[in-house]
Amino acid sequence: MTLTYKKAGVDISKIKQSQLAIGKLIASTHKIQKKAKITHGFGHYAGIVEIPGGKLLATHTDGVGTKVVIASMMKKYNTIGIDCVAMNVNDIICIGATPISFVDYIAANKNDQEIFKKIVEGLVTGAKESAMPIVGGETAIMPDVIEGKGFAFDLAGMVVGLVEKKEVVLGNKIKEGDVIIGANSSGIHSNGYSLARKALLRKYSVNDKVKGVGKIGDTLLKPTQIYTKPVLE
Repeated sequence: MTLTYKKAGVDISKIKQSQLAIGKLIASTHKIQKKAKITHGFGHYAGIVEIPGGKLLATHTDGVGTKVVIASMMKKYNTIGIDCVAMNVNDIICIGATPISFVDYIAANKNDQEIFKKIVEGLVTGAKESAMPIVGGETAIMPDVIEGKGFAFDLAGMVVGLVEKKEVVLGNKIKEGDVIIGANSSGIHSNGYSLARKALLRKYSVNDKVKGVGKIGDTLLKPTQIYTKPVLE
């Protein structure tokens, strides 16, 4: 039987319907701030606000999805923060914005100082690679919401970036004859883990080794490549 994302528990078509409904609601807020003009909102890689001085302020938020499940299964937490930073900065640079600040959000079923430190070590590694400061964050202990044996958690972040108005990239200037440059990935990054876990872990365990691949869990936890420097420089 073919395993699809829908069978793995994620119905993308229904999610898109929800996103459209959400988009209509948030659009009603776009004109309430008089000191900043929303130039591009829902649907782009980042929300874009024009600020005084001819600059655009870009914001984006993202998480690492169910890759946190693999981290918990492997009891390895020092790289998942890299993924969180990468998922945010890799999107905001798509519009040409330079990441200038980052905040994180960790929700867990219980307090574990050592694990929190390891998660943040990864965030710091990713931030340094992106040349971007972490300016704050939130840690929430919610055992009634985050469930699971041992330590269970969710991890997300938000990035703020700046781009000159004349340098913003929206895809509207793409034309025939343009050169497409590819960049290597480090694996499946932090997307598709609901499907990947179902496909791989019904046959293997995270500790199983596959020839030419290595330990399944280590391969799945390989940090998301950060493209800030090669793209912006």
